[in-house]
Amino acid sequence: MSYPVTYYCPHCGTLVELERDGYLADKAVTPYPLEGWTYVAPAEPFEDEDGVDGVRFVCGESDGVVWDPHDGVRGTDVGGAVDDGGEDHDADGANGADGVEDDADDHPGCGEPFYLSFVRYEEGREVDPRAESDLVEIDPDPRPSGPRGPHGPSGVGDADGSDGGFW
Repeated sequence: MSYPVTYYCPHCGTLVELERDGYLADKAVTPYPLEGWTYVAPAEPFEDEDGVDGVRFVCGESDGVVWDPHDGVRGTDVGGAVDDGGEDHDADGANGADGVEDDADDHPGCGEPFYLSFVRYEEGREVDPRAESDLVEIDPDPRPSGPRGPHGPSGVGDADGSDGGFW
């Protein structure tokens, strides 16, 4: 049995609805692919497929999904149009300049790619998608790196008993 699951485009916030199996092993939705992950289009098989680590969407353009399924329900503060219960109208009350609906409403989204990455395991351990960092040694020289300078006021503790003051 499959269920509709929604994800946000990290570039513009457009929602995409994707049919998923009951068990989800989602790691992250990112504007970039994770290093070492393999992605397929949402129309291709990806659930429980060997060698598939995620889904690559092109915002508003990928096939096999529903783009902005809640448009008109969310409101203008998150990118959806306000649902007035009627048809879409221009300022003059017509459906576009010639009475036909505008094409801009047919393609929501920004057209940028984004990636749904699944949890991945190697040898029974979850793979961390962050690149391993190299050990960096800031100052390998054992000598002190501070400035050289005077070690204190002269005359303090001299043999003549002076305290080094001005009095």
